Amino acid sequence: MIQLVAFLGNYGNKYSATRHNAAWIFADALPFAHRLDWQQKFKGSYCGVGMTQFADWVFRDMLCNTESDSAPVAAENERAPTLAENAPSKIFLLKPQTYMNASGESIIELANFYKLKANEILVVHDELELPLGTISFKWSGGLGGHNGLRSTKTVLGTADFWRLRFGIGRPNNADVAAYVLSPFTSDERITLEQTFQSAAKLLAQAILAQEPRTLLKIWGKKKIG
Repeated sequence: MIQLVAFLGNYGNKYSATRHNAAWIFADALPFAHRLDWQQKFKGSYCGVGMTQFADWVFRDMLCNTESDSAPVAAENERAPTLAENAPSKIFLLKPQTYMNASGESIIELANFYKLKANEILVVHDELELPLGTISFKWSGGLGGHNGLRSTKTVLGTADFWRLRFGIGRPNNADVAAYVLSPFTSDERITLEQTFQSAAKLLAQAILAQEPRTLLKIWGKKKIG
């Protein structure tokens, strides 16, 4: 099961609204974001949440409120979801503050401290190869030239970790660096925020799932906005 969700981005006000920070924008837009108690540690901002508490948040925010949505959760209890027997006691959320190309340094510090394996880590990031309005849940695979993924693979020694990808599309010109570090337009921001509603459900399901692979068929690549 997934125990660590790492949202990749660049810290600092000048990067806060940029395409490369789609994952951080998503983290701040989560329905339960106001309940998170972020602390500075592991070269980033992190928080730990008890799984029972997280499941309760998911239920309250109706992120898994149907039988099909809540496959990993017992649906017969209407007051609170029942966790799988092998569910971890806690999950961790992390925003590395090392800049994108060194994101792995933050991830590995937390992973080592809590003795987490690569297959228990979900990395949330922007994706040039997907059009805006598309989200994708993926296991392992290539890095697509993404410096944050490259850093994560380097420190973990493997690409076998989960990914939640937000499509940002490719620029018409060749200056990819300038594109990813530029802010979303107002219209793009509307499209992005539409995808966040579905992505929040995906994230909740991925964390609660006894076997995240069951979500790949539905969420492998989904056009929302």
